[in-house]
Amino acid sequence: MQSGLTIALSKGRIFKETLPLLAHAGIEPAEDPENSRKLILPTNRENVRLIVVRASDVPTYVQYGGADLGVAGKDVLMEHGGEGLYEPLDLRIARCKLMVAGRMDEEPLPGRMRIATKFVRSTRQHFARQGRQVEIIKLYGSMELAPLVGLADRIVDVVDTGNTLRANGLEPKERIADISSRLIVNRASLKMKHRAVSDFVHCIEEAVNNHA
Repeated sequence: MQSGLTIALSKGRIFKETLPLLAHAGIEPAEDPENSRKLILPTNRENVRLIVVRASDVPTYVQYGGADLGVAGKDVLMEHGGEGLYEPLDLRIARCKLMVAGRMDEEPLPGRMRIATKFVRSTRQHFARQGRQVEIIKLYGSMELAPLVGLADRIVDVVDTGNTLRANGLEPKERIADISSRLIVNRASLKMKHRAVSDFVHCIEEAVNNHA
């Protein structure tokens, strides 16, 4: 694959919404990742393959050369820090918001809040900008449970429709960032495979503009 391209994607919404963009670039996976156990998927292009990894690992694979390009949510990139990556395109897919949320009926909050989240870096930066000190409790899922059982005063999580928050008696309190998926590129690949990477980025940019 020295002269070919490896593209890192994650299963689920991002993969599904990336498929039409890849199709515009003439790339179609040979198998559906939702039904395949393979982690490396060939495509209809002999020199292009897809690797399927956890969403939070996409920037790491691209940064260290496990993939030439990838698609990752801005929330993941903010948490990763973006070191060693180019971020040439906002793909305008998988849109949501990174929000601070809390109970609808919350009591007066303490001076130093406890925040449950998996977005530790983004949360710390958000409250630091406000000059507010918080204690951060790292969780990997079921964030909405934390305020209900007294583990945390508030949570920071991605919010799409807000239905899950409302179902658990929570509501958005502050917006941290608007989130969408971005195309990211390995710096070395951009130099060593400049033509192939540039052509791919151009095709995806065309597709994004056509879908706008």
